[in-house]
Amino acid sequence: MELPSVQQPTGIPPTFEQYATLMFDLMALALQADLTRVSTFLMGRELSIRTYPEIGVPEAHHPVSHHGGREVQLEKLAKINTFHTKMFAHFLQTLQATPDGDGSLLDHVVVLYGGGISNSDLHLHKAVPVLLAGGGAGAIKGGRHLRFEAGTPLTNLHLTLLDKMGIPAEKLGDSTGKVELLSGV
Repeated sequence: MELPSVQQPTGIPPTFEQYATLMFDLMALALQADLTRVSTFLMGRELSIRTYPEIGVPEAHHPVSHHGGREVQLEKLAKINTFHTKMFAHFLQTLQATPDGDGSLLDHVVVLYGGGISNSDLHLHKAVPVLLAGGGAGAIKGGRHLRFEAGTPLTNLHLTLLDKMGIPAEKLGDSTGKVELLSGV
């Protein structure tokens, strides 16, 4: 069998968008080839000094996130968040367009997207917004917006995801129970 000729990039991609897209594409390929069942990608670490001149934000991400309620800073932060989300959407579209068994790769995986802070200006770690995508091979019902009772630890979601993926656990971190609404039952 003759292997296909593949153009190999050299060096580091010149823009963050090209880098992130490459990483998302590699994750999709690894899932498609069943080389891994788990992958992570940190788009922006705490105290990030990454700038985004390509979207009109030449200041470092972390100082922008401490917006102080200033409209100009909030607009810049919204640009960064939108930029990240568009790159993530590319990843989901790639998974959706990749045939896998009786559906798409997106139908058979679970993808958790979000951060560890809900209000970066206050370093607020409560009510953290996250996006859960994919069907988990039928284990998760999508197309819904779920809001949980105030004070529900995010680790309840993590504990539930472990269970849905066949990894039983009684507790995880500060979890207080499982999130029973994921399957839609």
